[in-house]
This record gives sequence, structure tokens and C-alpha cells, in this order.
Amino acid sequence: MRLDLALVKQWVRPDTRVLDLGCGDGELLAHLRDTLNVRGYGLEIDPDKLTIAIGRGVNVIEQDLNKGLSNFSDDSFDTLLMAQALQAVQRPDELLDDMVRVAREVIVTFPNFGHWKTRWYLIRNGRMPVSRALPYGWYDTPNIHLCTFRDFEAMCRDKGLQVLDRLAVDQDQQGSVLSRWFPNLFGEIGIFRVTRGGAA
Repeated sequence: MRLDLALVKQWVRPDTRVLDLGCGDGELLAHLRDTLNVRGYGLEIDPDKLTIAIGRGVNVIEQDLNKGLSNFSDDSFDTLLMAQALQAVQRPDELLDDMVRVAREVIVTFPNFGHWKTRWYLIRNGRMPVSRALPYGWYDTPNIHLCTFRDFEAMCRDKGLQVLDRLAVDQDQQGSVLSRWFPNLFGEIGIFRVTRGGAA
């Protein structure tokens, strides 16, 4: 299991309702079901990943996240998860509004475009970086809205959302002292837990 997915588990309470946006092959939701007894659904658009998720016994709905979450009522879920998919939707700001409407808490992970390796690659090569966190070329990437820690925090602030927790990790380890002090520079992957302002 990817590190960011394993770390997300610490913020999910047992016996709760979970919605996993862009659930992929259902690995995380199946793991949470088996270890924390959560009940929930995954949303996915890729037919091959849908088939794998169904094979894992995950309740999955085929849905394009660009169409929003209007088919879900307010506060339908305790926790909403979105692992490394927010940057791939057309309007991440509008989807985040929908996410905090549908769930009390939202956990989002995304590749940090402000990471020092990304900056260095741009300076040294003058080209868009390709790495494990950003594995596509500029022309075929599903990542259409790359952001940094500071960008995401600013969007949350502008929307009146409260950041409950955040982690900065790289692909191989949980994090370092530098990633805790300077997440925008040393965090390859951002992991945030947010809620509506005033709620906790």
C-alpha cells in the first residue's frame, strides 16, 4: 500500500461512514473496511479499476468527479477521502466545496509541486519534471491543476475551511524534521485533514 494511503488510516475512526473519491482499485477502502469496520462507497471512472474494486468486495459507483457530488446529501458521510486525485479534476475548488458538504471531515492527498526536487528539475532542465510523484509528461498528464502546500492552505483559508492536520511525506518515508518545518519545500506528498470552519 502507498505510504500516503497507510497514513490516511490514522485519521479515520472505526465504525464510520466513508466515501473514497477516485478510489482506484479499492485497496484503501477494502483495507479500512477490514481493519476499522468502516462502511462506505468508492467513486471511480476507470472501468478496469472498477472491476478490481468490485472483486475486492468494495461498494463502488462509476462516476466522473468533474460532475460533482450532487447525488449525495449533506453530511452523508463521516469522512471523505481523496488520494492524489484532486489535481486531476477540472475545478478542484468547486469539488472541495462539495466534499465538505457531503462529509464532516475531508482527507486529501496530492503531489506537492513546490518540492525542492521539482524546483531543481525545472531550474536544471528547463522542462516540466517527471518523478515518482509526478510520473507523466506535460502532454499526457491527468494532473491539470498542480499545487503546493501553500496553495492548498490558501484555498482552504479562502473557503473558510479549518485545517485539522497535515503531513508532508516523500515516497519512501513518513517524513523528516525538514518536511515538518518546511513542508512546502521538503514534502513530496501533502496529506491534509480539513473540515468546515467552526466545526471539529
